[in-house]
Amino acid sequence: MKNLTAFLLAAMIVLSLAACGGEANSTGNTEPPQNGTEAPRTEAPADTNNETDAPSEPTDCAPSEPSEVPEGGKRILVAYFSATNNTEGIAQKLADGLGADLYEITPDQPYTDADLDYGNSKSRSSVEMDDPSARPEISGSVENMEQYDVVFIGYPIWWGEAPRIMSTFIESYDFSGKTLVAFCTSASSGFGRSDSALRSAACGATWLDGRRFSASASADDVMAWANGLGIN
Repeated sequence: MKNLTAFLLAAMIVLSLAACGGEANSTGNTEPPQNGTEAPRTEAPADTNNETDAPSEPTDCAPSEPSEVPEGGKRILVAYFSATNNTEGIAQKLADGLGADLYEITPDQPYTDADLDYGNSKSRSSVEMDDPSARPEISGSVENMEQYDVVFIGYPIWWGEAPRIMSTFIESYDFSGKTLVAFCTSASSGFGRSDSALRSAACGATWLDGRRFSASASADDVMAWANGLGIN
């Protein structure tokens, strides 16, 4: 009797364990997930169309793109401003080589050495260049500007730009239908966008690519550039 009772108890224990194992297998892995293994939830992108910004509205006086000048006889003017005579030398070589008329842009109030003290924030040149609306007055004017087909415009580089008196000059005439070419002088600064304000002010003009020269540039160097413009 004792043996039978022990046998029955053993059988009941085996059946009970089998039932527990079946429940575990029916629910899959019962171990809890490891912390931090779930990918973080991200926000949906605001815009997936990759649309580009709309172009800005054109200005009333947008600068024209550089283009070549048709061959043929042209009436040429070289107009320049030269505070320390460096630009004057280049302008003279250019006028001589092209057979052009020469015009000096002379300030109504000449610049003194103190006016040209770039290290002084209160000097005349410093104050003018700090004010984009400054327009120094010019003494005299070009007679019969309408007769010229091409106008070279020369100036020294001041703070990477054309001096404000050059804006005075450009705004004093109608350059519609004319070809304009800027050139500048500096010890080290490049041409850059020094003529950008001038281009914007000369509505209707065609601009060719400008050039920076050192004060010691030779006539050959100047004319190699000028002849490459295709003006003559």
